[in-house]
Amino acid sequence: MSTEKIEKKVATEEQLVVFRLAEEHYGVDINGVREIITWQPVTRMPKAPRFMEGVLNLRGSVIPVIDLRKRFEFPEMAHGSETRIMVVEIDGQVVGMVVDAVTEVLRVTGESIEPPEGLAVGVDASFLRGVAKVGERLIVLLDLDELLEARERTALRKHVERGSKAGAAAGAVA
Repeated sequence: MSTEKIEKKVATEEQLVVFRLAEEHYGVDINGVREIITWQPVTRMPKAPRFMEGVLNLRGSVIPVIDLRKRFEFPEMAHGSETRIMVVEIDGQVVGMVVDAVTEVLRVTGESIEPPEGLAVGVDASFLRGVAKVGERLIVLLDLDELLEARERTALRKHVERGSKAGAAAGAVA
């Protein structure tokens, strides 16, 4: 195989972090994932958006944590031993996303990805990148930068600022 063909094949391949949510599989580009941690309790914030679990102190940084089940309006479920918080970057902001389980890191080719147009008729699909066909499985691909609306990102930033100030005040009192 020529070098040009190898480069083209590599260029059309991407690596995904695949996770389970409400018995379906979803994937995000691995480059947007900073780390994956086990479930840990978060500090709830008053008047936060419904899908915001709260804030978490992650090695000295306060980050918002959103529950994707709530964000996608799926039935709620108690956190279990497989529940994970995926620490990702959404539009330049570090955010934790609660998922039912992280299942694998997977390479997919561009040819196996169907674009979102026409797949989600009547559904807000602005945060969908497409659907990857992997054998008999379908993996819904999410666009992290489009996962939250601008007003929701602003609200999360405000809650993180409040959480950081409250944490600093508590540290000063202790």
